Amino acid sequence: MPGPQLTPFVSDPDLPPRVDVVVIGGGIVGTSTALELAERGLSVLLCEKGEIGGEQSSRNWGWVRLSMRDPREIPLMIEALRLWEGLDARVGGATGYRRAGILFTAADTKTFRQQERWAENLRPYQIEARMVSGADLDGLLPGRQIGLKGALHTPLDGRAEPQWAAPAVAEGARAAGAAVLTGCAVRAVDLAAGRISGVFTERGRVACEAVVLAGGAWSRLFAGNAGIALPQLKLLNTVMRTSAVEGGPEVSVWADRFALRKRADGGYTVASGVENTCDLVPDSFRLMRAFLPALFHEWSSLSFRLSGRWREEARMPRRWAPGDVTPFETCRVLDPAPSEKVLKSCWAEAQRAFPLLQGAQMLQSWGGMIDVTPDAVPVISAVEGMAGMHIATGFSGHGFGIGPGAGRLMADLVTGAAPVVDPTPFRLSRFSDGSRVTLDKGF
Repeated sequence: MPGPQLTPFVSDPDLPPRVDVVVIGGGIVGTSTALELAERGLSVLLCEKGEIGGEQSSRNWGWVRLSMRDPREIPLMIEALRLWEGLDARVGGATGYRRAGILFTAADTKTFRQQERWAENLRPYQIEARMVSGADLDGLLPGRQIGLKGALHTPLDGRAEPQWAAPAVAEGARAAGAAVLTGCAVRAVDLAAGRISGVFTERGRVACEAVVLAGGAWSRLFAGNAGIALPQLKLLNTVMRTSAVEGGPEVSVWADRFALRKRADGGYTVASGVENTCDLVPDSFRLMRAFLPALFHEWSSLSFRLSGRWREEARMPRRWAPGDVTPFETCRVLDPAPSEKVLKSCWAEAQRAFPLLQGAQMLQSWGGMIDVTPDAVPVISAVEGMAGMHIATGFSGHGFGIGPGAGRLMADLVTGAAPVVDPTPFRLSRFSDGSRVTLDKGF
């Protein structure tokens, strides 16, 4: 069965000739941006080449987490958590959001101390994060058969349903006045005197004053055609879902060899706690220098391979004219095959840790492409030298939970409102202005 099953979304029929803002990409960040802009009274067109939420926004773990993030993301994630709390009522639909807490488990003293140090990042915000062990941990993890030193517990964290969320937010944006078109790729931006004057879509030109590129794994390709240097690679993450299970943990759980989240249907979403697959492609070598610090930090969690993606991406055009058929039209939904090795390993480990899972069935599995930046921090930024152009991408596996906050910050940048948080850490120019680009795990 290809990909997760999404909440059906029916496209608007007509392409408007003119709007204030065009948002490219119908994932959680693009739909959240469109919702924010439409609620502020701007005319908005959201264009999605495939389906709303069809790629990584529906293929992630469904975690809405503040815990164990890069400290630079914490203020924005706090805002995102606030927005998730009222999102269903705001959009008039179901996202599946629930505050249930997250546990990052520690198998040894070193990991326990690292998590303890990370928790200090939340002290200035007066947000509860505590180390638990013994009976307290047993109460949070009923039926566990995994030896642990302890765990970091953040009760404020939650979960939502990735297959529901982006479609629900898109419906909310449409109710607020936005036009939302699926199966409509934006091919290129149109410039006049160095500033945005419109976009060319496969169905025609739309005049606008601002563009937000929220294209996920496709953002680097689109940006490159527009002459924008965006250092971004893709990682394959493998996920599965199970049949319903009685008596399992309500909290989401991260461990060395698996991660799991309870689903609204009573089953669990299960993935590897650490392992991502890195397909070697031409961009791997074009961007090697920029990504070297990340490789040193994350080497043990990456599984490198030479696959058919090398040939696929080598053949993919990197430049095209507005009248050309683009890669966005020849691949409507990026639907990579999951790693069978990762599936077998994480499912076996999850069943060992929680024997109650042994009676469950693996109902479905899928792969998703994570858009990654050199410092694993997103770009939420205006583009210098191209007035009206903005980018929201590179969320590095953290985008689902932070999506509503990213949409609010991007809307602030587009409209010139006071930003909800300091946008400096998310500026695109950090990769070109001589700044030292580093990973910061917060411990």
